[in-house]
Amino acid sequence: MLDYLFSPYTIRGKTIKNRCTVPPMVTDFCTADGKATERYIAYHEAKAKGGFGLIITEDYAIDPLGRGFRNVAGLWNDDQIESHSELPKRVHKYGATILAQIYHCGRQTNRGVINAVPFSSTAIACPFGTDIPQALTTEEVKQTVSKYGDTALRAKKCGFDGVEIHGAHGYLITQFLSPYSNKRVDEYGGSFFNRARFALEIIHDVRAKCGDDFIIDMRISADELVEGGITLEDTKALVPYLEEAGLDMIHISAGNYLSVDLNVPGCYVNHAWYVDMAKEVREICDIPVIAVSRINDPILANSILRSGKADFIAMGRASLADPEFPNKAKEGRFDEIRRCIACNEGCIGTLFGDNPIRCVLNPTLGNESHCAIEPAKVAKKVAVIGAGPAGLEAAMSAKKAGHNVTVYEKDSHAGGQFHLASIPPCKGEITDFIVWQTNQCAKLNIPIKYNTEATVALMQSEKPDAIILATGAAPVRPPIKGIENSNVVFANDILAGKVQPGANCVVIGGGQGGAETAHFLAQMLRNVVVLEMLDQIAADQAISPRWHLLKALENRKVQLHTNVKVTEITADSVKAEGKTNMEFPADTVVISTGSKSVNSLKDELANAGFDVKVIGDANKVGAVMDATSQGYEIGRFI
Repeated sequence: MLDYLFSPYTIRGKTIKNRCTVPPMVTDFCTADGKATERYIAYHEAKAKGGFGLIITEDYAIDPLGRGFRNVAGLWNDDQIESHSELPKRVHKYGATILAQIYHCGRQTNRGVINAVPFSSTAIACPFGTDIPQALTTEEVKQTVSKYGDTALRAKKCGFDGVEIHGAHGYLITQFLSPYSNKRVDEYGGSFFNRARFALEIIHDVRAKCGDDFIIDMRISADELVEGGITLEDTKALVPYLEEAGLDMIHISAGNYLSVDLNVPGCYVNHAWYVDMAKEVREICDIPVIAVSRINDPILANSILRSGKADFIAMGRASLADPEFPNKAKEGRFDEIRRCIACNEGCIGTLFGDNPIRCVLNPTLGNESHCAIEPAKVAKKVAVIGAGPAGLEAAMSAKKAGHNVTVYEKDSHAGGQFHLASIPPCKGEITDFIVWQTNQCAKLNIPIKYNTEATVALMQSEKPDAIILATGAAPVRPPIKGIENSNVVFANDILAGKVQPGANCVVIGGGQGGAETAHFLAQMLRNVVVLEMLDQIAADQAISPRWHLLKALENRKVQLHTNVKVTEITADSVKAEGKTNMEFPADTVVISTGSKSVNSLKDELANAGFDVKVIGDANKVGAVMDATSQGYEIGRFI
């Protein structure tokens, strides 16, 4: 069934063992001077060990002034070669092919990262930037071309099989290619050929310096998805010239920083939505094409190849969620694959705060070199109370360490509040992770006792040696006049299907939870108003899904009011103060003003003499990735 996905492909005498590809993703795992760390190497090694045939690293900056983040990889000088030479060796050990992506981010950086004014094709600021860049002189452009070739040669000396030239996502090459950003009037501006000159000269320079046995790939945005930017037809006109210049492979992406909601699409965007662009490019060239974007399932990946739309499938965030994705797929262990849910919280949300990436679902990401679960010296009987993400993660790691584990859950199913998070539109893939956790527990012979309220008496009868308390959180009821009225409900009750909402709904609280509940209500054709004390709606959500959520609320005609304070709830309305006094009709008032930890059982159990560890929201209300990480760690060290 997956013959296409697991067939080999030879480029420049190098045979790539399958079509499963890890695309470049910035990790922030390197040092401030661009050198590799063990953390960085082990992260890539895990993907090679997991069966990926082609691995393309994160952006290797060709110049320290071309970095977009403080701790990205770099090969801008010879001193960096030694630290990065270990990476290809470790990856080749598992039969994988590895390319170093090389880039200069141009205007898409800032003084805080490079301690200087950025450079670009033209003195036009990035929409997200704080600085107007300096336009490179004609001579500086030629010098920059040479820096790409020099960086590629260093990559070859490190042992990389080739490079991917980053010509996508609004970085420096795109800043020359695109009339959206290139307003030059020298030999690198104006006409199609002039705007393409920079990219073509880079390919020639890399080939001249690295020889014929070196793979040259280029990533491009087939459509920038912004007004005045590159379109698919522009790209189709360009690609034959890139191929003629010596390109061996082309990686079809889309977007730039202004269209980041589509460039790194979240759960609101369809699976594999760039793929038809890849197909059109493939039809006009003779080099292999890599397709990318929201491809998180091996059957989907194989179908794209089988339909002739691409030659390789890049599954970046899928590889973060499960670096063993290819091996599991090849062995038919589909139910063991931990599929990405496109939440963008750990990979993009964390990175944009200039912090090392994480994954909501995979607590071992970035910890590959020191996260192995070792056999416990003494096997214990462990009780886990709560079958949410934290509790089940703890149960699995404790079981792998050799303990005898039982999970107790008061509800009829697993997932806790994470299951409620799957109810709003476009969030259904969350259930895939919950099912994955319960399947893993079944394979590990971990019983989950549903509809079982954990009490001190129950624990005294079960006699566990240790208890992991993962009882989650409960909604906060704010001190608003009329909060006890019969028309007031919690968002959790709406999402759990316990309440049938009326025609006019007012949601108090416009964080991510309140905004997604409003979307759910609006899709049920209710009239919805959201009231938020702060100045933004869903400010706690990652940028890409947030933009789509706000657009969905706009399309569903949800009224959004910020900087307002609710003063009273009546039997049929909600009163609020903002710039003016307001009153909204309300058959149903939905409270979404945060949560508080549920952990009263902790003291009762401790007083009864039990060893109790509290994790997840029961310890401190926070993100799901904190809960899964805590669960994994407490389980392996219990």
